[in-house]
This record gives sequence, C-alpha cells and structure tokens, in this order.
Amino acid sequence: MPNQPLVPNRIVEPASGRDDPRRRILLDLFRSALESVDGRLCVRNALRERAAADAAAGTSPATLGRAVWVAAVGKAASAMLLGAHDALGDTLARAILVTKDDHVAPQCYGLPNVEVLESSHPMPDERSLAAGDRLIQWVDEIPPDTDVLFLISGGASSLVESLAPGATFEQLTALNARGLASGMTIVELNAQRSKLSRIKGGRLAARVSAKLSGSGTAKALFISDVPGHDPAVIGSGLMGPGGHSDDQGDRIERTIVASIDHAMERVVTEAYKCGLAPWRDSRIFDGSAERLAVRFSHELHMSASQLCVWGGESTVQLPENPGRGGRNQHLALAAARIIAGHENLLLLVAGTDGTDGVTSDAGALVDGETCSRVALSELDVQESLKKADSGTALAAAGDLIHTGPTGTNVGDIVIGLKLARDAAAGLPCAS
Repeated sequence: MPNQPLVPNRIVEPASGRDDPRRRILLDLFRSALESVDGRLCVRNALRERAAADAAAGTSPATLGRAVWVAAVGKAASAMLLGAHDALGDTLARAILVTKDDHVAPQCYGLPNVEVLESSHPMPDERSLAAGDRLIQWVDEIPPDTDVLFLISGGASSLVESLAPGATFEQLTALNARGLASGMTIVELNAQRSKLSRIKGGRLAARVSAKLSGSGTAKALFISDVPGHDPAVIGSGLMGPGGHSDDQGDRIERTIVASIDHAMERVVTEAYKCGLAPWRDSRIFDGSAERLAVRFSHELHMSASQLCVWGGESTVQLPENPGRGGRNQHLALAAARIIAGHENLLLLVAGTDGTDGVTSDAGALVDGETCSRVALSELDVQESLKKADSGTALAAAGDLIHTGPTGTNVGDIVIGLKLARDAAAGLPCAS
C-alpha cells in the first residue's frame, strides 16, 4: 500500500496493568503522536502541497516532471524516502538512503535506482566514514541541471561522516562518547561534531549549491529533533546553511516538515476527543533527566488539568560502566520514585524514534506502583538510577514500551495523566 505510514500497527503494551484503561489511553495518545509526525506522510504531504500551491499560483517550474535525485539520511530516512516516492512517482530517478541498522523499510528495496547504506548509531563507526565519503561522491555525480531533494532527520550526525583534514577517527569517537556520557546537550554536541567534519556545518550544502547551475534546484526537508528546529543544528548541519563565506552562494530551500510541536499538538487534540482536559508545555525541555522527573511529577500533581504533555530531550551523566537503559527510561524510573503511592498519577516517557539509548525499547510507562513492582523483583530503584540501569528495573516492573522503528524522530515526549482508574473507565476512548 503506497501511502501507508510506518507507524507500528500495535505498540507492544507493557506487561503491567494491562487491564488498566488509563494505560491504554496513554499508549493510544503516544501512537497518535507518532502518526502526526510520520516521515512518510509528512514528506508526501509537504511535496504534494507545494506542487498544488505552485500550480494554483501559476508558478509551477518549467522543469516540472523532470528527473529528481533524492538523498535521505537519518533514523527516519527510510520513511521519508517512501514519502518522496509517493509524491514524485516515476520522476524519482535516483536515490541514496543512509539509515540506522534495521531501520530500512522493506518497501525501499523495491524502489528502482535506490542505493541503501546501513550505518551506526548512536556511536559512529567505519561505516559512518564510508557512508560520508559515498555521499560526497554521490553529490559530485549530480548533473548540473538536476532537481535535488535532501531528506534529513536526527541521527545523521552519527550515520554519515567525512573527517576534516587533520581530524582523526579517534577524536570523533572520543567526542561522541564524551557527549553521551557527560550529559551534553544535542546543540552543544552537534556544534563540536561539525568542527571535525568536512560535510557538517553546512559544508555539504555548499558543495551541492556549487554543483548546481542553470535551472537546477535543491530542496531540503527536515524532521527536527532539536530545540528551535534549526537546520544548522539538525544532523550537525548536514544540509544547513553556514558553509559559505556569504549567503549568496546558498541555493538550498529548507523546510521543517515535522517536529515535537506537531506531536504534542496531536496529543492535545486527541485528549480533548477523549473527554480529558489537557495542558501542553510550550517550552522544549532539556537538561538532567532526574531534575526533569521532579519537575514533571510536580507539575502533573499540581496541575488543574487531567493530562499534561511535554516535549524535548533530557540528558544523563553516565557512570563508568552503565547498565541497561537510556535517558527516557532513566527519567521514567526517577519519576516513578516520586509518584510512588499516588494511585491517580501515571507518566509515559518515550523516544519518538522507537529507541532509547542503545536499547531497542522506546521508553516506559510508570505509575504509583512501579517502585513496588521493582522491589518485588528484589531490585532497588535508587541503586538502579545510580548505575544507569533503569532498563533492568523497568523490565522487572513490566513497564517498558517497545515500538520498533517508527518512521520518525522528533525527540522525546512525556505524557502525564492524573486520573482515577474508575473515572478513566467511563471515557469514550477507554474501550
């Protein structure tokens, strides 16, 4: 089915509380959030809407219908490429796809003239360097009068790299390891990554602009996973501005097609339909996962609303030998400790890309009894947090969420529900 999104048909429900309608409500809201930022649908719609607007305004280019080259890079690249094919059809003449291991949609292998490269995330490896060099070569092969479309999503920083003169692979891996362990924000980490690169920081965009001539055009569509949704930061600026001595040489038209804002808005919309009173934080969160756990738990407890939603990306300072988990699992377990004993409070914390840290779990859904379930498994919540082993504790509690690759990547979402179980059972969305 060419227009079907890649959002999983069924999010694997946590083992605990499967008869609790509140947990089903939260999972359904999370699924709706993923659908709203699905890479396939967002790219397809953006391209079709642009074509329709141009036609209505009488500004459709004379080159309409000619061949288009497409490069898709990032964790959502596979879905984005399928969206481009939905919109472009046979005019998609050639494509290169670079994405994370096991994130290639089977449909992509059926597309003609598509080169597929699987690479490493969250830590780069030798395949990242090979993919970066191949991407440069691919750009150099673009005919001057060609229309080019770049599809960029989070994860590109690790998946493709070509080192600047004098930079070493050891420096690159050390920087990524330090960034992941120290709690460095994504903006800070990507700024440092670009200094080691000959394609990041707008340098690949500059190469593309220099390659085009005559009627050749270049567009870049982005799924943003960074605060501010700045193309200079997404993917460490792989297709962002900044690689020129001035702005006159930049020929890239850039558009953000999906972000955490869209996902949160969908949660609010669906919550209203469910009969809930929602509240959305307009700020994009960052900083320590444990401090955020305190803030979110307090805001949920004190809120006049039944449902609260936050979006952003937390950080965790890792010990020397971290255990199983990721920032979302860490935040969820820290929140579970705070809401322990509060029967009416639940928090879902998950990555929209379907992965959290180096695990294959998206995050967790915790409630007032999570800590008790952890204790029954003879594990200690505080010790698990200290060892960055939240995933082990949450698995024992039966609270982990698993989606598989989602076809998007707009950062992390936290959905809090303040509602008695009996009250939830009477809502129209609880059945």
